[in-house]
This record gives sequence, structure tokens and C-alpha cells, in this order.
Amino acid sequence: MNNWKRTFIIIWSGQFFSTLSSSIVGFAVVFWLSIKTGSPEVLASAMIAVLLPFIILGLFTGVYVDRWDRKRTMILADSFVALCSAALGLLFYLEMTPLWLIYLLLALRSAGSAFHMPAMQASVPLLAPESELMRIAGINQMIQSISNIAGPALGAVLISLLSMTYVMMFDVLGAAIACTSLLFVKIPNPEKKEDVEPNVWLEVKEGVRHLFMNRGITYLMVSVIGITFFIVPIAALYPLMTTSYFGGNAYQMGLVETAWGIGMLIGGAVLSLKFMKTANKVLSMNIVAMGLGITYWAMGILPTSGFALFVVLTALSGIAGSIYWSSFTVILQTKIDPAALGRVFSIYDSISLLPTIPGLLATGFIAERIGLLNAFIIAGVATLAIGAIASFVPAIKRLGYTTRGVKE
Repeated sequence: MNNWKRTFIIIWSGQFFSTLSSSIVGFAVVFWLSIKTGSPEVLASAMIAVLLPFIILGLFTGVYVDRWDRKRTMILADSFVALCSAALGLLFYLEMTPLWLIYLLLALRSAGSAFHMPAMQASVPLLAPESELMRIAGINQMIQSISNIAGPALGAVLISLLSMTYVMMFDVLGAAIACTSLLFVKIPNPEKKEDVEPNVWLEVKEGVRHLFMNRGITYLMVSVIGITFFIVPIAALYPLMTTSYFGGNAYQMGLVETAWGIGMLIGGAVLSLKFMKTANKVLSMNIVAMGLGITYWAMGILPTSGFALFVVLTALSGIAGSIYWSSFTVILQTKIDPAALGRVFSIYDSISLLPTIPGLLATGFIAERIGLLNAFIIAGVATLAIGAIASFVPAIKRLGYTTRGVKE
């Protein structure tokens, strides 16, 4: 067995337990907030608490990810997330659960992820040959998807059997397993030009330059940001759509989450197939973007008796979303200098998620004024249009044939 394959097997084993435990805890917190408040604004605020630190810190974390030892960064970041989960468990034990304190700890957990995710993404192309990156992205997506499927189900069972305190401890256990697995692998670091303290602003500027030096990547990223802007706020409306429009309960909510996870699992499996190694990733992205738009448009025209079809469309959107965002990750990994990937991924994560905040803040307005169905229709039509337009942009089309670091 090749050394890089052995390394990824060890990393994936730890990553599985970490993502599964995070999924369990994430579902448990959302379920607890839903039962306690029943407010879409509270759920949206919780999502903002998770996203905002990622957005703000993401502009700078990449500088340190590219400077620090990436293996150590991932271990420390995972440990910090586990510490925050333990603090949440303590709050539930003491029955000290004001919303602002829960939001704060969710935000701190997100701050740890803001270091961990770009470190992991930037390490992949240093560990495996370029021809295997699409397959690795597919397997990573499958791990995430299995966690999304099993997490809500296990979370629901654990909530019925245990107190929230013990449920939160599962995240601590998952992080401990992930950190331990990293101790047994060697993760290389890119060559550093000089061993000095980072000049944050200059290196952020350099990361931005790497991100925008290729016109095709710039235009494609604009389309990715546009689609993310329309899709992420809609995701916050799924529970409301299930309960208010279709008259569902917690079981139906879990079924929708499971359908999304199964869709992402299938999408990850497609990405790991051999033919995807040579497939035109840009063309694939644009096709699935249009498919994603059609599924959301179809959700918006369903009758109240169409819950079963809503579940099927959710699974299809999971397949399309998995292929779309994973393909863009691989494009960045193959076109950007590895020494700048930490900055590029952290800056991209911030830029792509920033426009979703106004949409999340407007969740209540969207649900009450625009209407749930109209929100899905608008998101679907916009996503379909963005995917179609991107298909005809010459710089984006040429991106499928350029090599790493080429400036257009």
C-alpha cells in the first residue's frame, strides 16, 4: 500500500469519529433550540453564530496556517473545539442556558474550525498525487455525508436516553480520537521563504492575489458565491418548511436531514469514481448547478401533500451540492500554489459565506413576507441562471484546461 494511502486511511478514521460526533452535537443543539423556542429567528441566529467567526477569522487564519506546522494546527484546533463542547455540556449540567451564552460557545467552536478546515484542505495536495485529489474529495464528502445521515438519528436517540450534558461529551470523545490519529501520520509543510513572524496584512494581500490571479478562478468563484448566497439561507428554512408547510414533526425533520445526507453520500461516491479523474470539473460544476436550481424551483411548487417528493428533491439537491462545492475545492487545490493554499482557502471561505449573513438575518422576513414557497422558487431560478451564465463565460470554460498558477 502506498504511503499516502496509508496516511489517508489513518486520517479518515479519526475524521469520521470527529465529524460524526460534531453532527450529533449539532443536531442536538438545534433540536434543543427548536423545542425551547420554536423560533426561526433563533435558529438563524445560531447559524450566524457559527458562520460569523468563520467569516471574520478566515481572512487571517490562512496566514498562520501557511506559517505554522499544519499537523499541530489541526490538533490544537480540534482540541479547542472539544473544550468548547465540554463547556456547553457543563452549562447544560448547571442548567445555565441563556441563549447568548450558547451563541458565544457555538461561535468559539466555529473559531477553532476556522483554523482546522483550511489546514486540512491545504494539506491534501501535499499528501497525495494530483490525479487522486478528486477521489479524495469524494471520500471526504462521503465521510461527511455518512455523519450527516447518522448524526441526526443518533442525536435523536441519545437525546431521548441521555441529558444534553452527556450528549455534548460525544464531541469531546470524537475530537480526542481525531487528534490521536493525527499523531500517527506525517503531514508535510510547504517550503517557507523566510523564518520570520508573519506580516499579516501583506500575506493576506498575497493570498488574495493568488486567489484572483487567474481570471477563470475569479469568475467561477463569483458564481460559487452567488449560488451559496441563495442556498445557505434557504437551508435555515428547511425545518420551517417541514413543520409549517407540510405539517411535519421531529421525525419528518430528521427524515429531511437524512435525505440530504444520503444525497451528499451519493455525490461523494460519484466523485470517487475513476472517470471523475479526467472529467472536466468546470463543466461538471455548471451542469450540477443548473440541476440544483431546478430541484429548488421544484420544491417551491409542491403542494402541501408533496412531502415525499420534497424528501426526494432534498436528496437530489444533496447530490448536486456535493459535486458542486467539492469540485471547486479540487480546482483550487490543483490551480493554486500549495504554499498559499491555507490563505486561499480561508479567504475563500470568508468571502463565500459573507453574503449569506443578510439572508440569514432576513429569515423571519422571508418566511412571513416573501413566503416559504416563493423563497425556494427565487433561490432555484437564481441558481439555475448562475449555472447557465457560467457555462458561457470563456475564462471559466478555459479554466478546465489551464495548469497550476497560470495567470489569464
